[in-house]
Amino acid sequence: MAAPKKGRSASAQSRPGRSLALILIAIAALTGGMFASGNTTPRLGIDLAGGTSITLEAKSGQESAINKTNMNTAVDIMNRRVNGLGVSEAEVQTQGDRNIIVNIPKGTNSEQARKQVGTTAKLYFRPVLATEVSGAAAASPTPSASSSSSKKATDKATDKATEKATSSATPSATATSQGRAVTDALKADATPSASSSASASAKASSSPSPSASSGAEAEAAKLQAAYTALDCRKEGQRAKAGEGAKPTDTTLACGTNSQGQWQKYVLGPAEVAGTDVKKASAVYDTQSGAGWKVTMDFTSGGSKKFGSITGKLAKNQPPQNQFAIVLDGSVVSDPSVSQALTGGNAEISGSFDQTEAKDLANVLSYGALPLSFREQSVTTVTAALGGEQLHAGLIAGAIGLALVVIYLVLYYRGLSLIAIASLLVSAALTYEIMTLLGPTIHFALNLPAVCGAIVAIGITADSFIVFFERIRDEIREGRTLRPAVERAWPRARRTILVSDFVSFLAAAVLFIVTVGKVQGFAFTLGLTTVLDVVVVFLFTKPLMTILARKQFFANGHSWSGLDPKRLGAQPPLRRTRRPSAPADPKEA
Repeated sequence: MAAPKKGRSASAQSRPGRSLALILIAIAALTGGMFASGNTTPRLGIDLAGGTSITLEAKSGQESAINKTNMNTAVDIMNRRVNGLGVSEAEVQTQGDRNIIVNIPKGTNSEQARKQVGTTAKLYFRPVLATEVSGAAAASPTPSASSSSSKKATDKATDKATEKATSSATPSATATSQGRAVTDALKADATPSASSSASASAKASSSPSPSASSGAEAEAAKLQAAYTALDCRKEGQRAKAGEGAKPTDTTLACGTNSQGQWQKYVLGPAEVAGTDVKKASAVYDTQSGAGWKVTMDFTSGGSKKFGSITGKLAKNQPPQNQFAIVLDGSVVSDPSVSQALTGGNAEISGSFDQTEAKDLANVLSYGALPLSFREQSVTTVTAALGGEQLHAGLIAGAIGLALVVIYLVLYYRGLSLIAIASLLVSAALTYEIMTLLGPTIHFALNLPAVCGAIVAIGITADSFIVFFERIRDEIREGRTLRPAVERAWPRARRTILVSDFVSFLAAAVLFIVTVGKVQGFAFTLGLTTVLDVVVVFLFTKPLMTILARKQFFANGHSWSGLDPKRLGAQPPLRRTRRPSAPADPKEA
């Protein structure tokens, strides 16, 4: 029975070099990855690197709409909208009853993110009744004016991200097959009839419908006058165009065309909202060579609405075969339709670049908010205060680490070299992984994350202490160092795994149930806890196995930390188990 145990023990101790080589190769690979990617320092959060802070104020025609539920929904959508741009560690939170604060760290395209977050009104798809270049000589819109100009980016709402959504109102930019129109919903009645659409068309053409009531005629004349006077080149007029319009109203709006000119629109009532878009993505079309395009999938209800409105629009002439994607009162895009699209999906093609396509997809995916918001203030946050706190925190961490090292040296003596080497390996892995996570998953290191890394020093040191104390217990029972290491490891391993599992579970729960900076603390704590297991299994234990073969440790030198006399060891077990010599030589 003794021989197999000895064989297994020898086998277990014969390959510690492989584990050490594996972890050293991993460190070298991560280091190479850092330099290859050009990222040699972790990405810093807004409290350490500075950034942009945006304050948004909710506004609504009905004061009762500004409630906790709608505000929380808006925060959630804004969070996803910012994350859709690849911005991490952005903070979106309510302040008071009607304000939302958005903090965007430095190192991201804060101007782009600001415009995406600032486009906070509801997203609608409306039929285009009339359009022309703002400031053009013509007093009223004509089909030729609209067909020669294709809309793209909104005014302040979406920047030039969607500027080329339909580079022209020609067949090249027209949705001609199922899944090929530009957006998502529009109005169920795109044809001028006895409705607000009819009156809008009448106003746009300066010839009211005879069948319209006198009230409708008055409204049409009023809208026509407003349309004629609208100059989208002026920021003040752009901001007020369509202000207060309901989804069921005919309204005015502004946008820009492919030449960068401001375009003004008369838009009919909307029958499809941004909430009817299930998913929008920016994809690169390699088959047709059209370049970047935006694809959309609709909900079941949105698919029916979209099919109905595109069927009506396809029968019209330009510009009334177009529908406008309207966000925050501005036209993001105005694609044309040539046939009914009933498949539940569509695409927008044009002269997109990657950024423009992604921005438009982001607007379509996260464009519908339960409230409208006004940008109240935009301020630049400096990293001075955070830098001072980081400096103080690092000093505190360095003092704590120094005290841990001093304790290890005084109490464990030679064993402290193993503990210090393990701490250095753990620190190297943590630094390299956090550095590489910046460009890959946009992880940003903030002050709470630094605290999590400092707390991890104690967790890592605790694992070494458990292992060392198990070894010393085995030596106290009279075993020599090499078998003591192998017998102590299974017991220490169970304790370390249970302890680290509890720490990781706490970090995971904290990460799930919290937001903002606290998630940084939880993420770092969970990461370092996992790395503690890796370091103990692949570095600390193999290194201890190798050093146990060295005379300095094996013979229990007084400075090794494993001196049997200082530990109060019992006589070796192998001596106590030997049978005593027979008293009578004859019995032998």
